[in-house]
Order: sequence, then C-alpha cells, then structure tokens
Amino acid sequence: MVDKLPPSFERGTDGPKVIVAGLDGSESSWRATAYAAGLARRQKALLVVVYIQPVLAAGAALGAPVADTTGEVAEELMTEMREAAERRRGVFDVRWEFHTFRGDPYNGLARAADELKADAVVVGASEQAGHRFIGSVAVRLVKAGRWPVTVVP
Repeated sequence: MVDKLPPSFERGTDGPKVIVAGLDGSESSWRATAYAAGLARRQKALLVVVYIQPVLAAGAALGAPVADTTGEVAEELMTEMREAAERRRGVFDVRWEFHTFRGDPYNGLARAADELKADAVVVGASEQAGHRFIGSVAVRLVKAGRWPVTVVP
C-alpha cells in the first residue's frame, strides 16, 4: 500500500516544518492560530502567522487611507501575537514569525503558503453567510490541493 502513495507529496521530513496560519482578527482566525501553535509546538515546526492586507480600490477612490488602516491592523495583530507568546513563555514555547501579504485573502494565503514552503495551512471557518454560495477562503484552499488544510471552527 505504501508503494501506491504519490511521490510528489513527500517532502523528505517526518512531519511539517512550516505551518502557516491565517489571521485576520476574527474569533475563528484566533482559534485557528492557537490550534496551529499547538501543532507547531508538538511537531517542533515553525509557526508562520500570516495577515493579508486587503487591497480596497473602492476605499482608495473615496480617499480613505486604506494602506494606513490595514497596516495598523497588521501592527495590532502582531502586537497581540507577541503579547500572547510572552504570556506563555516557558510553558508553551513555539518558534513563530509574523508576515503580511497584500491581496485578497485566498490569493494572499496561497502565495504566502507557496513562498514560505508551507507543509500545512490552518485557517478559521468563515463567519460570513454568503460564503455558502460563493465559497469561503478555506474551501478554496482545500480545492487548490497544494497543501494539507485544516479548517478550525
């Protein structure tokens, strides 16, 4: 049965070395990040927390300082991550990095996972009702089939 596994999936390790977690500040994304941190700790993997700065053409057209606002969100999330890691130091040590990419959530996370050579991607379940019809970021990541994806409720 082992001979029938596709060789392209094997990356030459006994577990994930890089776990990407998408964080946008929602409750489900914080749960996903916490779950990913636990995986990273147990696997001795690097946790890469990724925030996708949305590109809002409409906001820019109306004169709203979109880049400043999303940059502030990224700074706040990174500060919260740093504080949470500090509170758990010694009890729950995990190596982690925080990265920001620009774009829509799906393409940004896909690009981040590819560029960071992610072995796994962890995201929170969508909290928006409309995603039942057009597809959530999580569903689109799963359908891409390029990484194992865990969706945390």
